[in-house]
Amino acid sequence: MKLFYSPNACSLAPHIVLRELGLPFDLIKVDLQQHLTELGEDFYRLNKKGQVPVLQLEDGSFLTEGAVISQFLVDQFERKDLLPEINTSERYQTLSWMNFIASEIHKAYSPFFHESYGEESKTIFSTILSKHYAWVDQQLDGQNYLSGSNFTIADIYLFVVTRWADYICLDLGHFIHLTAFMQRIAHRQTVQDAIAAEAS
Repeated sequence: MKLFYSPNACSLAPHIVLRELGLPFDLIKVDLQQHLTELGEDFYRLNKKGQVPVLQLEDGSFLTEGAVISQFLVDQFERKDLLPEINTSERYQTLSWMNFIASEIHKAYSPFFHESYGEESKTIFSTILSKHYAWVDQQLDGQNYLSGSNFTIADIYLFVVTRWADYICLDLGHFIHLTAFMQRIAHRQTVQDAIAAEAS
């Protein structure tokens, strides 16, 4: 398999999942400004949306959207610790977190990465993010991970997008449970290896 990524983008989440699964894969960097891969390919030919991540499967087909790629990978390789099995309430709780992170947190960072948004818009979205993180912090009170004691793909996704808070100067330090969560995830070897690989 091949994972097309951009450093520090949301593609880091399926990258970490691949390492958690111990799967062999090729990591291919994409310049999103030039829309070219490091191999000189036109990225729009691989994904007309022009966004990472893109996972190329062994049969040559492509899969997009990070949350879906993560779910696909753990389902294919039956890692029920990272995503509980179908028809269990635990599975849908995890997928509920994935949807919340994608629709409410991930997208709320978008204005900070587009020059078309003014400072007033960014202030509004900073407030929205702080509100969401306050709620997440409450949910993490007394537990290590979003779903309790089990580390899942939702924890990976939350960790990846929350790293952007530093980039936009959003202070989350007063959320003690969230801060401990971020430190806990950052200490995982797979996470450290993925971040180091993307920085090289």
